[in-house]
Parts: sequence; C-alpha cells; structure tokens
Amino acid sequence: MDAYLETNRRHWDDLVPIHLQSAYYDLEAFKAGQSSLHRLELEELGDVAGKTMLHLQCHFGIDSLSWARRGATVTGVDFSPEAIAAARSLAAETGIEARFIESEVYSLPEKLDERFDIVFTSYGVLSWLPDIRRWAEVVAHFLRPGGVFYVAELHPVGGMFDTSADELRVNGPYFPGGEALRFDDDGSYADLEATLTNRTTYSWPHPVSEVATALIAAGLRIEFIHEFPYSIERWFPFMERGGDGYYHMPEPMPSIPLLYSIRANKPAP
Repeated sequence: MDAYLETNRRHWDDLVPIHLQSAYYDLEAFKAGQSSLHRLELEELGDVAGKTMLHLQCHFGIDSLSWARRGATVTGVDFSPEAIAAARSLAAETGIEARFIESEVYSLPEKLDERFDIVFTSYGVLSWLPDIRRWAEVVAHFLRPGGVFYVAELHPVGGMFDTSADELRVNGPYFPGGEALRFDDDGSYADLEATLTNRTTYSWPHPVSEVATALIAAGLRIEFIHEFPYSIERWFPFMERGGDGYYHMPEPMPSIPLLYSIRANKPAP
C-alpha cells in the first residue's frame, strides 16, 4: 500500500469507533431491523434476492448487511482492519450472514478468485482512489458475464464548494490536476465535532466523464448515468431536508448536481 493510501487507512481506522457510536449511522435502529440503504440505490439496482454481490469500500459493513437482509449473498471489502473487524462483529451480533475481506481495491484480485452477479459501491468512495482506470478494471474483473455494476456517488461538482460557507463558494477543482489533494481536518460527515488522531487525508477529484470512460474502457456497457440536485447529507449549512428524506438547495438558490449514479453491465462473450 502506498504512502497516500496508508495515511488514509489510518484515518479511516480512527473513524470506525466514532461512526459506530454516531446518530448518523444509528446502529440501534439497524439492529432493530431498519435498512441503511437509500431509496435511490434500492430503486435503481432493484431486486437482489438470490444474487451474489461484491461491495467495494464497504466501511464497517452496514450497507453490506442491509443488502444481505434483502436476500443477496454479500462479500464486503474495505482496507481498514478496524472496519472489517467491526463488520464481522456486527454480522455476528445481528445473525446476518455475510463475508468481509480486508483489502484495498487494487490488490483485491490477488486475494479473491470469484465472479459476482453484482458489484456495488456507494457514497463518498471514489475520491479516495488515485487511479480510476485501475478501479474500473477491478470492477470488470469481478463481474461475471451478464453481471451488473452499480455506483451511487457524491457528485464531484458539489465537492468543489466550501461546505462551511453560507453561500456557494468554490474552493476546489472539478478536474484532476495530477497531485493528491491534502486535507488536515478534525471531524467527520457522521460527527462534525469528532477529534481525530490521524487528521491528514489525501483525495483525488474524478469527473463523472472520467468514471464513465474508465468503465467503458474496462469493457462494461453503460446502461445509464443519472444526476440529482439533492444529497444524502447536508453538504452546506443552508440545505433543507425535504419530505423525500434528501437534502435540497433552498429557493431561490440555483440547483447543482449533488449525487450521480451509474449502472453498467458486463456483456456476455
């Protein structure tokens, strides 16, 4: 694992106990039977019952286990040993059957020799990866012919703006500049007040076009690309939660893309 990813891994190790206790993830509600999945991925991915699923960058496995509750046979993967340990513990506590593997994405083909009906990943995952072409090759590698890939992701346009400002103020790039972006921040999307030991992180912006082109280059066929003017999180303090459960820009502010999704399949030979 290179120095950038190792730094990020230490950061995510720190986040695991914070997230397990956070209201954002609400583990008690999950243990009582509530799903952590959002309407977007449930509707766009559809019925998963009886299908095998590989969940890349699964964190501590709450979404993986939610898919397993819906009938999928799930393998979750994450590079944080703390996250994988928590995922296995949560699976055991809830009695939900799922497998969890500690691995960063790029080396997973060296550790797992299987093909899946579905490869899934979601929300805040791609910016942690420096090489999207290699990522797409891994996705294609693990899909069986006829299998489906699906990602629901935070839109990189939203990531351009200062999330603490009371107006839309650009403070980051949309297009990659070749160098990793460094941040040294306390807090987390799940707990803004959290104090971290490992504050430094590195990330890489990936335009939607780059992600789609990488999937095509890896041999997948794009079924759709959708963009949405709302988010699963309150990115900006002025956003308002709607009756649909998503956070929206208030009137009369202009809408900007805050989420996107891509569904693709691997054609049969």
